[in-house]
Amino acid sequence: MNSPFKRIGLFIRKDDPVMENAVIQVTEFLLSQSLSVSINVPLAFLPELDVISMSDFPTQCDLTIAIGGDGTLLSASRALSGSNLPIVGINIGRLGFLADVTLSKLDKQLSEILSGSYREDTRFLMHASIIGQNEYEVGKAMNDIVVHAHQSLHMIEFETYINGRFLNSQRADGVVVATPTGSTAYAMSAGGPILDVDLDALVLASVCPHALSNRPLVIAATSTIDIVISDSNTTSAMVTCDGRPGHVLQPGDTIRIKRQPSTITLLHLEDHDHYSILRAKLEWGRKLT
Repeated sequence: MNSPFKRIGLFIRKDDPVMENAVIQVTEFLLSQSLSVSINVPLAFLPELDVISMSDFPTQCDLTIAIGGDGTLLSASRALSGSNLPIVGINIGRLGFLADVTLSKLDKQLSEILSGSYREDTRFLMHASIIGQNEYEVGKAMNDIVVHAHQSLHMIEFETYINGRFLNSQRADGVVVATPTGSTAYAMSAGGPILDVDLDALVLASVCPHALSNRPLVIAATSTIDIVISDSNTTSAMVTCDGRPGHVLQPGDTIRIKRQPSTITLLHLEDHDHYSILRAKLEWGRKLT
């Protein structure tokens, strides 16, 4: 195969119990195409694969293949953002929004991408920091950053500021700040709108707000969002990025959310259709004939 990608880096999450057969199938196909293959974690069932750290992927690989599902692809994207290393997602679970290559059609679909027949899809990420007695980074998120009640069924109290201007004060179970990529995840469950993936925007959606007038809000992705935990808040609160273990917040803490300067490039099949995926994933009706 005359591929623009000669060195392939496989990315997996080792805690996935259905990974073995998928990794073997992908590896055998890549090696059959005379491509070099590395992986991010050692595997007992494929000890011959070179293991390299994620920090070495940008210099030692031409392409990353994330095997798993959307969660795996999100993890790879956070680790590789800003590196200009493209990512392909191979979905081995339920239908995902991001990973669209399937094991059942692996040879055909991956052959197309490796030969240069693909569509590029650029996505942006956010990052969060906590400003209290000291300022420190929380992490990056490709889907969403959520401020929420922690180990309690009580609501939290907080204020929201956008670009330094006061937006509102509310009591709620939390608030979701999502990218267009994440607008079909927790934000949608909280009643937020589905954003077209090409929009340069963010959505703020409150989780179970104690106000009937509360509505989701779409703002420019260049905005700086400050969520301030009220001094009077008595419920333990936490901030999480893409659902990973979060950081406990104290009354008076400010969570500052901004767009990450770097982006990530996903490679899709040429016939990739985001609206078709939405129809299938959300079980929307088919076109009437």
